[in-house]
Amino acid sequence: MIPPDLRGRRDRDPFWVAVNAAFNGIQRFRALRAPAPPAARPVDRTLRLTVREVRREADDVVSLRLAAPDGRVLPAWQPGGHLDVLLPSGRRRQYSLCGDPADRRAYRIAVRRLPDGGGGSVEMHELREGAPVAVQGPRNAFPFLAHDRYVFLAGGIGITPILPMAVAADRFGADWRLVYTGRTRASLPFLDELPAGRVTVRTDDEHGVPSAADLLGDVPDGTAVYCCGPAPMIDAVRTAVGLNATLHYERFAPPPIVGGKPFEVELRRSGRTLAVPADRSALDVIRDELPDVAYSCRQGFCGTCRTGVLAGAVDDRAPSDQGDDSMLVCVSRATGGRITLDL
Repeated sequence: MIPPDLRGRRDRDPFWVAVNAAFNGIQRFRALRAPAPPAARPVDRTLRLTVREVRREADDVVSLRLAAPDGRVLPAWQPGGHLDVLLPSGRRRQYSLCGDPADRRAYRIAVRRLPDGGGGSVEMHELREGAPVAVQGPRNAFPFLAHDRYVFLAGGIGITPILPMAVAADRFGADWRLVYTGRTRASLPFLDELPAGRVTVRTDDEHGVPSAADLLGDVPDGTAVYCCGPAPMIDAVRTAVGLNATLHYERFAPPPIVGGKPFEVELRRSGRTLAVPADRSALDVIRDELPDVAYSCRQGFCGTCRTGVLAGAVDDRAPSDQGDDSMLVCVSRATGGRITLDL
């Protein structure tokens, strides 16, 4: 303890007065300065899996079972869910999960080979057992909701999200039926896995191309209609479903452009200006000049084709608001005139 006489002399000493003032100033500065927040670290949600099995399911259709190399439990999923598959080429593609949600050790997807497509299906068909595959998800843009009564409509490879739904409806004891269409029986995957007694198979070679009435039949009040298949099939069903039923659908092809107006897209980094007709998407026109531009779903929900907007106004047609500084070029357009993109 400092004696009172010494403490008083120190308080009057110029040196100690200056030291105390400096010390108090430092303390006040530290109290005012907010602590620096910890640096944000990006979270890598990529799952690095291995192809466990490749199986031929139908003409030009293979299924792939994907599992963790160490056999660990995988994130859960529900019927209607899909994976984003990150291919070695840099392509990103979405494939519906078509296995058993109770199987937490493996995911199953199925892919129809489209030689004239964007290359993703061909690359998927080249994968062999033991090949590494990076995926993200599962995600669900086609959720299976609880109802007492269902009508399932599947066209070709559109069976992939519908199959787990039909199995779940059967397991839950719901009233349900499935109409499964395609070119031929040989082109229809998973016929042997569908619950018996509630499935109607209509192939073009045996029955002709079905109308919406052929597909829907009598739909009682309160029925949930789940439809996945080619765009003409979905559009016909959308027109025919009455107000007494609820329609849920997922496309495997771009939606038709409705009310489109022509505009120009300037690719700033490439130094090109392209004309986008009323009936084509900006993505399609850009791909003519830049074949390697990234894209995937072509329906405005995956975000792969999101591109920075440097000038111009966006006619935002994506399922969710994307803001003014970017656009999903697969569906969104310019409000008119020209839009400048960071490409």
